[in-house]
Amino acid sequence: MKKFFKILMWIIIAAILVGTFVFLFINSRGKTTTYELVSPEKGSVERTTVLTGKIEPRDEIEIKPQISGIITEILVEPGDRVENGEIIAKIKVIPDEGQLSSAQNRVQVARISLEQAKATYERTRMLFDKKYESREKMEADKAAYEQAQAELAQANDQLTIVRDGVSASNAQGSNTLVRATVTGVVLEVPVKVGSSVIQSNTFNDGTTIAKIADMTDLIFKGKIDETEVDLLSEGQPVKINVGAVAGSEFEAVIEKIAPIATDDNGTNTFEVKAAIGAASASNLRAGYSANATVVLEKAENSLIVPESVIEYKGDSAFVYVLTAEKPEQKFDRKAVKTGVSDGIQVAIENSGISEKTRLRGNEIKE
Repeated sequence: MKKFFKILMWIIIAAILVGTFVFLFINSRGKTTTYELVSPEKGSVERTTVLTGKIEPRDEIEIKPQISGIITEILVEPGDRVENGEIIAKIKVIPDEGQLSSAQNRVQVARISLEQAKATYERTRMLFDKKYESREKMEADKAAYEQAQAELAQANDQLTIVRDGVSASNAQGSNTLVRATVTGVVLEVPVKVGSSVIQSNTFNDGTTIAKIADMTDLIFKGKIDETEVDLLSEGQPVKINVGAVAGSEFEAVIEKIAPIATDDNGTNTFEVKAAIGAASASNLRAGYSANATVVLEKAENSLIVPESVIEYKGDSAFVYVLTAEKPEQKFDRKAVKTGVSDGIQVAIENSGISEKTRLRGNEIKE
C-alpha cells in the first residue's frame, strides 16, 4: 500500500513539472494579435455644423399713437389678423394746457379779425352802391372778409384737435384712432384700457400699443463660430429643426451673414439669418427655439473608410494595408490623403487604395 502511494505521488509531481514546462513553452512563443479587416466603400460623407437660435418674423412692426392720451378701447387681441389701416385702439386726448390756451387765443384773435373785416367790407359795399368807392376796393375788402372767415374756421378746427384730438373736417382720419400700418398678425398688446400713452417725439420713443408681423415671412436667426463662418455663403440651404414641433425639418436658405463678430462669452460668433419657406412658416410661431443644420463640406462618390482605421502623425495620415493573412496577418503602412470627415467616416483621396483593398481595423479581443 505504501508503495502505491509513493508511485502516485511521483506521477503527480511529474504531471506538474510537464504542465509547467508546457505553459512556459506556450507563453515563450508570444501572443499573436489579430485585427478586423476593413474595405473602403464608395459613398458620400459630409461635414455639418449646428447653429442654435430662434424663429423670428422678418419685420416686427410696433404700432404707436400719434397723440398722447388715455386708451379708451382696444379692439384686437394677440393672435388676431389685421389689415393695413384697420382700427386697433381708440384714445381719449388729455390736452396740453399750454397748447389749449394758445389754440383758444388764436380763435379769439381770428374772431376779432373777422368782425373787423366784415365791418370794413360792408362799409365799402355801401359806398360802392352809392358810387363813392371803386369796384377794386370792394373786391379787395370782400376777399379779406372771406379770408378772415377761413382763418376763424381753421382756428376752431385746431382748437378741436388740441382739445378732443378730432378734426372737424376729417373725423375718420382722427389721431385718436390708432390704426394698423401693415397687414399681419398681432403678436402682442402691451397696454390695457385706461393706460396712459404718449406719442413718439425727439425725446422719447413713444408707447407701443401693439406689435404686428407678417407670420408668413419668417426667418431663423442664429450664430456660428468664427472658425466655421468662412465655410458658409449666402444662398446656402439649411435644415431647421424646431424642438416644440415634433419631427420637424423645415427648409431654409441663408440670406445674410453678419460682417462683424460679436463677443459671446469670450467667443467670437457671427449672426446668420436664413429665410424659411412660406409653406413651412404656416406651422411656426415667433420665438420658437430652433437648430439649423448646415452642410459645410461634402464629398460624393468617394472612397469612405471609418475614421478609426486612420493613423495621424503630425500633418500626415496613414493606413495599414493587408499584405498577408496566413499564418499571421501582415500589414504595410501607407500614406494617404484624407478629405471630408464627419467624425465617424472619412473620405480618402489616394489612387493606390481601392474597394478591394483590405485595411487594418480594430484589434480583435480574444
